[in-house]
Amino acid sequence: MDHTAASPNHVRLKIAVRGAVQGVGFRPFVFRLATRLQLTGGVHNSAQGVFIEAEGPRDALEQFLLRLEVEKPPRSFIQSLEATWLESLGFTGFEIRPSDPHGPKNTLVLPDIATCPDCLREIFDPANRRYRYPFTNCTHCGPRFSIIEALPYDRANTSMKAFPMCPQCQAEYNDPQDRRFHAQPNACPECGPHVELWEALPAGDRLEACPALPRSRDDAAILAAAAAIRRGQIVAVKGLGGFHLMVVTRTKTS
Repeated sequence: MDHTAASPNHVRLKIAVRGAVQGVGFRPFVFRLATRLQLTGGVHNSAQGVFIEAEGPRDALEQFLLRLEVEKPPRSFIQSLEATWLESLGFTGFEIRPSDPHGPKNTLVLPDIATCPDCLREIFDPANRRYRYPFTNCTHCGPRFSIIEALPYDRANTSMKAFPMCPQCQAEYNDPQDRRFHAQPNACPECGPHVELWEALPAGDRLEACPALPRSRDDAAILAAAAAIRRGQIVAVKGLGGFHLMVVTRTKTS
């Protein structure tokens, strides 16, 4: 980031935030709050938590510090917050900086989070590009612990690194006003993972072929699995963190 001559009325606030502050939209929240308050500086993940440098008038920084705890993302949890007042360096904008992987790896990682109401609305909206896409997520929901391979929590350190984002998903990821801004598992039917239905061993054959349209592929596999369950068969759903066995149970009545 560029530096300019520091204003005598500006100071710098260096903040270390520890707790459940990765994978919950914390950096996007900090970015938007700092931008609204016209502060400069940056925020980045580390293996210990989230670190912030913010510059501006002292009263704006005091408001920033207060609102960090009051308005933090609903899934986040601040274990500790250390703030240090320093001289301004003359930053010219606010940015999400590259993560720092060094030092002890002790930041908290949340478990996978159930699909949020906004994503559910998209999944069941025929006009939405994520209609019936089972891996829909945003900064408020989706996989966390079960996809992470290393700290800090960035896409390159998760199993999602195998799925490069399409231009539309990348645009969401880069847009500070989008709820998928820096959502690490962001994906859609064009670029993300898909569902397939396979026969149990020993055959191990795929039962559902893959049509040209990715969405059709997911629908065919899910509908065929539902039909198998209705027939009394057992379906093992391979999730991100293991297998879930699904079967219809019937109780006898006297």
